[in-house]
Amino acid sequence: MIIGVGIDVVDVARFEETLERTPSLLERLFTPEERVVGIASLAARFAAKEALAKALGAPVGLHWTDARVVTSEDGRPHLEIGGSVQSRANDLGVDRFHVSLSHDAGIASAVVIAEG
Repeated sequence: MIIGVGIDVVDVARFEETLERTPSLLERLFTPEERVVGIASLAARFAAKEALAKALGAPVGLHWTDARVVTSEDGRPHLEIGGSVQSRANDLGVDRFHVSLSHDAGIASAVVIAEG
């Protein structure tokens, strides 16, 4: 059963400018493993975290680094969650997420489906 759906889009250039202006955001938003990808992929991962929050009902108190976007060996992205995100997912009965990322023409986007 689908419990929630979230979508988000990010202007890659604006996102990069924000990170340059406030470098501490990089550590607040992303795990060390996520920080090694290029800016377009990083923007897509931020969009995925925003979409994840929306799929979970956008509750207060979620920590950005309690969700990590990981690329499988076959190239497909998936979410690894813990802490505040895992707690919210448990409360809603979510046991699986589906995530799709894209970036093209200066825009990064993501869709997340929460399933229980």
